[in-house]
Amino acid sequence: MNTANQRLFNQTNKESKLVEQEVRRDDIGFGTKLTDSHSRLINQDGTFNIVRVNSSLWDRLNVYNRLITMGWIQFLSWLLVFYVTANTLFAEVYMLAGADSLKAADDKVLYSPFWKCFFFSSQTLTTVGYGHISPDSFLTSSIAAFESMMGLLAFALATGLLYGRFSRPMAHIRFSKQAVFAPYLDVNGWMFRIINTRANQLINLEVSVSMSRVEPKSDGALSRKYYNLSLERNKVSFFPTNWTLVHPITEHSPLYGCTPEDLEQSDTEFLVSVQALDDTFMQNVHTRFSYRYNEVKWAQKFRPMFDGSEQTPVRLDLDKLDETEEAPLN
Repeated sequence: MNTANQRLFNQTNKESKLVEQEVRRDDIGFGTKLTDSHSRLINQDGTFNIVRVNSSLWDRLNVYNRLITMGWIQFLSWLLVFYVTANTLFAEVYMLAGADSLKAADDKVLYSPFWKCFFFSSQTLTTVGYGHISPDSFLTSSIAAFESMMGLLAFALATGLLYGRFSRPMAHIRFSKQAVFAPYLDVNGWMFRIINTRANQLINLEVSVSMSRVEPKSDGALSRKYYNLSLERNKVSFFPTNWTLVHPITEHSPLYGCTPEDLEQSDTEFLVSVQALDDTFMQNVHTRFSYRYNEVKWAQKFRPMFDGSEQTPVRLDLDKLDETEEAPLN
């Protein structure tokens, strides 16, 4: 082999080894530098435990996403705050323009000039226009025209947000509060349980589980490693009842021979991802969850969620999702 061919062979061999190392280095997106043992990667509400700093104000606010994803009570409270604030600001503008320029059928029932301006603003902002109060000057008429335009735009946005919240598909999947190490066939298994809390149908449900733990490298430096945990079954066509996910702990499992102390020392966390097709919206839905080392029960198994009666339809008790009982390990 001549010198040129030898160099080409060495370069190709080096590149193939680098590619092989990259393929073998599992990383689900968190990187290998997160070795802090005091925090989890995924919160139990499905959000990532990551805080971004030095981002722009608009990116931090992320208004649309916040309004779509926040709880209903918080969302309606913000709408109420906006409505009252807007009317108060316009009432002050009308006061500056002169409350006397607003004619009312009977000023006595309005108690004060401010409330006359406030209620006129609310009628104008919502385009209700009872006619009980009306502008009596060019200035107040101009302000009212501007406010009515702002009201149309604001309520169009509010309507869009309401529609977006109602039409946004969500996976209402409830996870057991803790995972378990329990006997499984002639070995042991790491398990957790899920249930669809609503009557809508989820089809083609697929679950993937990764295990994250901190391990020392050859030079002694700590690095976070990720392992894909193979499940006894990771996909079902229908999801009408509860489902217990099982990772058999065989000789090929990264959990083989592990103890509670090993999981704690390596800051082990189990990352769960679930995706399915919601037949109500005919769209894909997904959710995430995680279990840390201290959220795993040893030598415990889940109790059945069925009440044992012969009634039809079958009764599934969601309050039993987290119930376990002792089960000696193999």
